[in-house]
Amino acid sequence: MGPLEGIRVLEFEAIGPAPFAGMMLADMGADVIKVEKLPGGDDTRSYTEPAIKGESAAFMILNRNKRGIAVNLKTPGGLEVVKRLLADADVVTENYRKGTLEKLGLGYDVLQALNPRLIYCAVSGYGRTGPYADKGGFDLIAQGFAGIMSITGEPGGPPVKSGTSIADINAGILAALGIVSALVARATTGRGQMVETSLMEAAVQQTYWQSAIFFATGVNSGPTGSAHILTAPYQAFPTRDGWINIGGANQSNWERIVKVIGRPELATDPRFRTNGDRMKNLAALTPLIAERLRERASAEWIRAFEEAGVPVGPVNRIGDMLADPQVKAREMVVEVEHPRAGRVKAVGMPIKFSANPGETRRAAPLLGEHTREVLDALGYSAADIEKLAAEGAIACA
Repeated sequence: MGPLEGIRVLEFEAIGPAPFAGMMLADMGADVIKVEKLPGGDDTRSYTEPAIKGESAAFMILNRNKRGIAVNLKTPGGLEVVKRLLADADVVTENYRKGTLEKLGLGYDVLQALNPRLIYCAVSGYGRTGPYADKGGFDLIAQGFAGIMSITGEPGGPPVKSGTSIADINAGILAALGIVSALVARATTGRGQMVETSLMEAAVQQTYWQSAIFFATGVNSGPTGSAHILTAPYQAFPTRDGWINIGGANQSNWERIVKVIGRPELATDPRFRTNGDRMKNLAALTPLIAERLRERASAEWIRAFEEAGVPVGPVNRIGDMLADPQVKAREMVVEVEHPRAGRVKAVGMPIKFSANPGETRRAAPLLGEHTREVLDALGYSAADIEKLAAEGAIACA
């Protein structure tokens, strides 16, 4: 029984933050009903490579623990189905362009009147107010807008996007946090509210250190590769057989590092004596450390630094990370049975609860897999369901 057991969420599908938020809520026990459009369903279903037995890996990894219905919102019957679902739902999530659901008669004002306890979570490109409120949003565009691409990559190189969709994923996390906070508030007030965030805000939030530097100095930070912008040495270094990260985040760690690499004299070198000195002379410091680290394998250096109490870790590939025993021990790789793809792996739930742990209960739904089940619970008869299917208002797997 997850901590959100008994909470019903209606997720209006769209690529990006809403599926991330919905999956987190579902993992925590909420009954998340994913409303997929007709025809075609969720756009990630069309991402057919890579696939597992014909099922989109991209769709499956973001939609576990959800029930799925397929509805054509442009038909009267489909619209009525959704309104009946919303009448006693706790939460609705969407990340459409501003005005999309309003045009269908499903805007916040309408839904609040229909269900005053409803929490309406909207994730947009730039937020629902301001000069860019009508613009759409994409992770790449948000990363560029927020300056993230100007601080990512190697010095002197072109702008680089983060390897993961940090604006999309962070916006989903912020949405889930906002929803849970609104549920807590509703427990006191009895009323729902609108919860709103955007890809722009989710990306801007990632720039705390660089923004602090600009606020203090008026200087725009640039890319520093893997190096930290405030402390050194704190970056990736090559070894004989790969790369490792070393976190010399304070003076005591710096003094331990030079002992481990057999260069204790560097601790008193005037170029590197303090963190400020090391930051000013990072271009000279980095090759001195790298020269020594290339002499031994990554595992040897990791063992030596750990014994000395220096923060250190491997630079893993994705497959290395997924196979790591700590990742497995924390159940960050889970398996679930899919009706077509069979037993598939997924990234696990990153939040642990001692009393109400979430769990992986079901695989991502087939298109319309739970339409009949959900409509039956709403009081639709078998004949009603067949009629709506014949009209193209719904689809059943």
